[in-house]
Amino acid sequence: MAKKSWHMDRRTFLRGSGVALALPFFECMGGYKATATSAPLELPKRLCTVYFPYGASVPSEDHEDRDWGWFPVREGNNFRYTKVLESLVPLRESVTVIGGLSHPTGHDIGGHDTGDIFLTGANFGGANFKNTVSFDQIAAMKYGDKTRFSSLVLSSDGGIGMPTRSKTLSFTQSGQPIPALDKPQQIFDRLFGDGGGTIEETRRRLSTETSMLDRVLEQSKTLRNKLGKQDQEKYDEYLTSVRDIEQRVIRSQHWLDIPKTQVDASELDLSVSTDAPLDYMRTMYDLMYLAFQSDSTRLATYMLSAMNGNTSNQFSKALGLGSQHELAHGAGKPGGFPRQGQWNQCLAENLARFLQRLADTPEGDGNMLDNTMVLCGTSNSRTHNNHNYPLVLAGGANMGLKHDQYLTYNDNGEDTPMSNLLFTMLNRMGVSDTGFSDSTGDLSELYV
Repeated sequence: MAKKSWHMDRRTFLRGSGVALALPFFECMGGYKATATSAPLELPKRLCTVYFPYGASVPSEDHEDRDWGWFPVREGNNFRYTKVLESLVPLRESVTVIGGLSHPTGHDIGGHDTGDIFLTGANFGGANFKNTVSFDQIAAMKYGDKTRFSSLVLSSDGGIGMPTRSKTLSFTQSGQPIPALDKPQQIFDRLFGDGGGTIEETRRRLSTETSMLDRVLEQSKTLRNKLGKQDQEKYDEYLTSVRDIEQRVIRSQHWLDIPKTQVDASELDLSVSTDAPLDYMRTMYDLMYLAFQSDSTRLATYMLSAMNGNTSNQFSKALGLGSQHELAHGAGKPGGFPRQGQWNQCLAENLARFLQRLADTPEGDGNMLDNTMVLCGTSNSRTHNNHNYPLVLAGGANMGLKHDQYLTYNDNGEDTPMSNLLFTMLNRMGVSDTGFSDSTGDLSELYV
């Protein structure tokens, strides 16, 4: 069918005063509404995961401070949100609270060692622990080439950390940690900046980098044969990292002639630092929103705090509370659950603000939240207890998720594998129908 004169390309921009804004999805951009004569364009499927450490406030059902607990209160066949998650009430029809999940591989390890496997389910296996691929990177295998950036990996502490003290949620297919970005200005420039040079200068630089990487890989064949078995394994990990870099360079070359979406950053405080943690967290959420809204990526992870994160561990002090570690260890003491609950409440409010922005942004016949699955949670319940992860799953209505539920999966005294949830989300993304990590099935209660 001939293209109508009023049809606009998806990458049409509004221009003026030196600013270009990506337009929202209009019907005239072609097919986000089905017609009798044309097939609809596929709506983007997005995935976002946010993690915080040290568990959440989980008082017993009969505790006087029960209303400061993460999990809702059962009321007959219904449930009521507590003070901690009350900011999610306006979004209730797009939210499910989940309890009773955990990684069996993490049950017998240290209470502060579980952040590494939150999205992998890997088996620590003693001193020689090697992680496996995170579920966001499984999704990136299918959707990563549809956008300029295959995924966006963020954390408040930045970098990769060390085994059992990871500062990133994302791991490559060989189990190598993907360095997380932590500086808002750096993240914004990466997403929307021009790199400070002309296209031809960038093209020459990328060509040089490709040639150098090719030479490294060519020489590696000879060197590997001279190494012992243990060194060969280490060398193979190194080469995998080199190949990952090469793929990123090739991706950059592919997108070089496609202009980046320019956005108005006037409402963003890109100079904000972790010294102002509440503003910093909001800015990081805003950057993920812009990355999704501009279709720069469809996959994002954000380690809001890291286990033993020297910087992020102090975030809760902005509310006049102790460090996150202190709040977790003091939860069972008098007044402890309300203090930890106040911090969890703050985390929920930031999450709710992000979800509301997605819900308020039209897309196709619905909104961006309908096409985005957002998982937020932690890998402990109470301090050093690696069971019953406090989790919230939101969005994804157009991927067949059902919400306004409080689901628990440990009624028989045993947790259900967290990987069952990760597999369910991958399944809804159209990525996997066979399983993920140590999953034993899906969570059918989440399906429409």
